[in-house]
Amino acid sequence: MKTLSLKLDEMIFEETEELLSKLSKPRNRYINEALHYYNQVQKKKLISKQLISDSKLVSEESMHVLNEFENLDDNED
Repeated sequence: MKTLSLKLDEMIFEETEELLSKLSKPRNRYINEALHYYNQVQKKKLISKQLISDSKLVSEESMHVLNEFENLDDNED
């Protein structure tokens, strides 16, 4: 485990403390779970962004290949 110090906005801290008292969960465990969840969300966003980018590249190449095939058909007539 790593130890770190961080500064929280007062509102976020108070909201967290209120939730922790209702959940009966240690602050450290709660923050670890929250960061794990947030990391997963961010990873999915990055993958989605990469897939969109890759899809555009493949789409452009597919159109190029399709045009080449169409030109082949035109040349055979």
